[in-house]
Amino acid sequence: MADGTAHENAAGDGHLEDVYVTDLGLTWLASRWEVLDEFYGQYARSRPEAGPVAVWLEMTRAAVDEFDRSKAARLGQDVQRLLRSPLTDGTIRTVWLAATHGIFDPRQHGMSTGAWLRKIEETWLARVRQDDPSFVPPPPRPVVDEALRRAVLRVIHPVAEGLRLAVEHPAYGTAVTGLVPALERVVTESCADLGYRLFLRAVKAYRVPADRPGLVALGERFGYPRWVVPEGLVDRTG
Repeated sequence: MADGTAHENAAGDGHLEDVYVTDLGLTWLASRWEVLDEFYGQYARSRPEAGPVAVWLEMTRAAVDEFDRSKAARLGQDVQRLLRSPLTDGTIRTVWLAATHGIFDPRQHGMSTGAWLRKIEETWLARVRQDDPSFVPPPPRPVVDEALRRAVLRVIHPVAEGLRLAVEHPAYGTAVTGLVPALERVVTESCADLGYRLFLRAVKAYRVPADRPGLVALGERFGYPRWVVPEGLVDRTG
């Protein structure tokens, strides 16, 4: 499969011109840990009894208001890319934890990670159908191009040790073990696009320096909006 076809699979929903987009789909939701306190403060004014699960699901609903339908649909696609893959629940939990800096662990709330992803999907879909009751989610279309998979693995390897140390010894949040092998499994067993974005989200969350030009170039192969890769990235080449 040529890169152009992978580009279509990864982002064939017509939103690429939007240069203000700084993340997509499930990794956009994971990035909300950075504004969690602010969002919780706003949400708790009307729902003071709300706990962490309710707050994260409200942020899921916010994805529909934040983005147009083509952008919002990526959230459901990402969830299905993981749930329809052979990945274990432990692997999915590992990459989710790292993407949120260990802030939200489904296990601490009595759920498997698969159950948590299904809650995300149900919440997203219910919100979309408030506006369009006939909406049918698009297929997940995972990127399985071998050249792109190899390209993602190549950019992970140079920062693997720094990322491992950062997630195993965080200043706050749940420590994460086995992240790099888990990311590699997402790339090779689920989707190169989602695996790359989960890697980027972890690198940014833990402020691990990385090769910005190389990562940006790979983002261009996936057809990402221009700020998805560089926004929040610590550049070790500068």
